Amino acid sequence: MHSSNLIFDRNSVGTRALHCVSGLALSAAIAMVSITLGDLPWLQSHGLSALIVAILLGILLGNTIYPRIAVYCGPGVSFSKQTLLRAGIVLYGFRLTFHDVAHVGTAGVVIDALVLTSTFALALLLGQKVLGLDRHTSVLIGAGSAICGAAAVMATEPVVKARAEQVTVAVSTVVVFGTLAIVVYPLLYQWNLNWHLLPADMSGFGIYIGSTVHEVAQVLAAARSISPQAADSAVIAKLVRVMMLAPFLLALSVWMRRNAAHDGDDGKASRVTIPWFAFAFLLIVGLNTVMPLSADFHRDATAIDTWLLTMSMAALGLTTHLSAIRRAGLKPLILAALLFGWLVAGGALINCAVTTLAA
Repeated sequence: MHSSNLIFDRNSVGTRALHCVSGLALSAAIAMVSITLGDLPWLQSHGLSALIVAILLGILLGNTIYPRIAVYCGPGVSFSKQTLLRAGIVLYGFRLTFHDVAHVGTAGVVIDALVLTSTFALALLLGQKVLGLDRHTSVLIGAGSAICGAAAVMATEPVVKARAEQVTVAVSTVVVFGTLAIVVYPLLYQWNLNWHLLPADMSGFGIYIGSTVHEVAQVLAAARSISPQAADSAVIAKLVRVMMLAPFLLALSVWMRRNAAHDGDDGKASRVTIPWFAFAFLLIVGLNTVMPLSADFHRDATAIDTWLLTMSMAALGLTTHLSAIRRAGLKPLILAALLFGWLVAGGALINCAVTTLAA
């Protein structure tokens, strides 16, 4: 009896390991295709990174083929969506240094902080109080709009413990309005040559783009169509905004706990969920700042990071059901549209006010 139980346990462990490997292989295969497609000039010019391609391919497979094989791949797909995501966020720190802060100056940091806090606060107000959305969806859309698009949505998910379809709805809004920003901001720059309502110099307009556009890839696409100088300042402002992800996640965890306690949910309010991976991300940024790391190391670390994040986005798509997105309705899109309007108009006001006061 003991021997048969031992054999059963071994077989069970082996089966779980096989399912984990098969799920990782599936996520990696989608990531490989997505990274290849993400290198196409047309997709790059439209700000559609490998991350976005991966979630779209994942959704396609997740609503056609994957349900038939989910029982064989589920553990590996879950591992990709959760553990590989955290590892990818940590390695993202090798793209940044604290010297980036100096390039945009105090004014740039203040602008980023004001845009982040005002956009997220507006998401909570409009999402829950006006549109009647659930808290998780409002938080995810707010994080994606306020910080760094899909990566911020994915990094926020472990803190709020949202469902896959809520995460996908939030990521979808980043795709829609981040892509729209690629067209809108160059037009704003041309109009501003006559209006003079926004920062007129290339560097100032680049900071405006970097502080208000969703994704890093979308920031690059919008700013490059203006000038290389605008692109440089836009990317630096955007990366400073990305560095605010870690303190944002900790503050969000504390806020979620207090709200759970206020709502009388003692189970959820028992402890603060500390996003350790976010602090590891800051540690890597610090390491990248103080230690001379070779160009080859940075290239390899960035490549690994891209793989990990793309695999996690593919896994998210695989576990997303379109029927759940349809049930979410138009309200998430309306919220994202209102936040996009605030990023364009309110972000312009913040940039002008801070720049004027700092002068």
